[in-house]
Formats: sequence, structure tokens, C-alpha cells
Amino acid sequence: VVHGCAAKFLYNTRHGPETLVNKQQPSGKRIAGADYAVSAVASEGGRIHTLSGPRAQVVERAEGLKIRDGIAHMTRTAEGPLNSTVDKAETAKFAAMAEEWWDPDGKFAPLHKFNPVRLGFLRDRICARFGRDPMANGPLDGLCLADIGCGGGLLSEPMARLGATVSGIDAVEKNIQIASMHAETVGVAVDYRCDTVEEMAARGEAYDVVLNMEVVEHVADVDLFLESSAALVKPGGIMVVATLNRTLKAFALAIVGAEYVLRWLPRGTHDWNKFVRPSELAAPLRRAGLELSEITGVIYNPLTDKWSLAPRDLDVNYMAVALRGE
Repeated sequence: VVHGCAAKFLYNTRHGPETLVNKQQPSGKRIAGADYAVSAVASEGGRIHTLSGPRAQVVERAEGLKIRDGIAHMTRTAEGPLNSTVDKAETAKFAAMAEEWWDPDGKFAPLHKFNPVRLGFLRDRICARFGRDPMANGPLDGLCLADIGCGGGLLSEPMARLGATVSGIDAVEKNIQIASMHAETVGVAVDYRCDTVEEMAARGEAYDVVLNMEVVEHVADVDLFLESSAALVKPGGIMVVATLNRTLKAFALAIVGAEYVLRWLPRGTHDWNKFVRPSELAAPLRRAGLELSEITGVIYNPLTDKWSLAPRDLDVNYMAVALRGE
């Protein structure tokens, strides 16, 4: 087993992460151990191979992909039901770590270090959208905000302290319990709920601000998740998304470096195949009536042990601002 893992690791470092491979299935049967395999999505020289015709139909029936304009897009996995953004394998991982959300030295230590730069970014962009002074007391007063995939509330609480009326949404019940207990302890009012964006959108909920921070790379259906989230944004509102780009540099730093070398995160926290390129982020948002107004990278400096904005470096972590017209 050890030799097998080492070989797989060596292959990935030389050739990039393994491509998602699906196998042909007899008509009407579920995909399993067929005669030959087709590469659904393969990165080579910065390009994505496209599929069409019968091969596209085979792959589209496979779990996790949708063929659009000849390109295989990640949609869902076998871990979540149809028409759902919840990936049960991902939620199980975060449920197992839920007790450590507010431990700055625990498994979520990277988020604690990342928090200052993203909080400053969020405050400034939200205030700019609504004509507020970011340095004023309660600059987000009167704004209704949904923090999707809120986890333990590391963003929900600061947003509430800035004056917003905050709904913290997460698909993991244990995360909601931890977040609620912490908010009660420190005396911050946040409406925490175990819910999903598609159910919220179906109910017609609407918010001035919608946050999707470090969650899109953990969902079962990226397009459905983003389109449902966009449906929650009021006219004149703003959505901010933070995620990881699907590049070899991101594989080297966010997975090999963060999970295997530095051990900032438990191994398996991230799946490179679920990282989202900016173009894959923009398309579903545009279909849902939002337009990207800004994309900026976020980089880590090991010498200062701090994160900072890097507008020209989108190779690993990046944040995107999307707006809905009046």
C-alpha cells in the first residue's frame, strides 16, 4: 500500500493529478468495470480535452459530469442525490473536524490566518457596492447577508459585528451546533440554520449580500450551487466567492504542500479535480444574471506568515466579486 501511494504521488507530481476516468456501460446499467475507459477531463499543456458524440453521452451518464459545448464539466458525484449540491463525503469530513472550528492552532488554523485578509476584502467590497464608509461604526447596518457554507461561523460573526443581519447556512448539522454555541457564548446574534442553497432559492429567499467562501470546491454540483446562490442575490446586491483554481501550482501548494508537507490540513481535505477555474465560476453566475466585477488572487508569504491580496496571481487561491443589476 505504501509503495502504491508513493508511486501515485510520484506520478501526480510529474504529470499532474490523475484525470477523472469513467468507463463505458451497457445501455440502462450503472457504470461499473467496463471494457475500456475514456478520459473525461484531462489537463495537458493548459488545455481541456473536449468530448462529443457517443463518448460524450457515455461520460455524461457517468457520475459527476455534464457535457456542455463539447466540454466535460464537473457536476455531481455519487456521494450526493440528484439535484442536490450536498456531497455527503465532503460534509462527513467537516463534521469530523467540527469541534476544532474556533481553535486557532487546530485543523482550521489556515482559515484563522486567512481570515484578516478576506474580512478586509469583504468589508471594503460590500461597502463600495452600497456606498458605505468601511471605517464607520456598523458599516453594514441594515444589510441582509447570507454566509453559505458558514462552518463554525468564522465569517458570520465578524459580519454581524459589522452590523449586518446574518444568516449562517451550512449542510452539516454539527457545524451549526458549534457555530450557534460560540455565537451565544460571545453574545453575537446570527441566525444559524442547517439548510441548502437550492432549498433556499426554491423558497424565494433574497439577500443584499451572499458569501460563498471556501465552499464551492466541496459541493457536489458546482453549476447548481452557483446558480442557486445567485438566485438569492437581490437586485443591486453582491455575491463574493472564494475558492481554489484547478492548476498544477494549486495541486503543488494547496494539496502537496498544505496537506502532506506542512500538514496544515488533514490529508484528503481537498480534491484537485473539484477545484474551480475562474471561467467555470463565471459561466453559471452569468447564466443566473450576475456579472463578475473583480477577481483577485490571495497569496501566502512564509517569511511573514501572512496572507495578502495579489490581483495578478490567480494560480491558487482567488476571490471573485459578482454583482446583480438594479
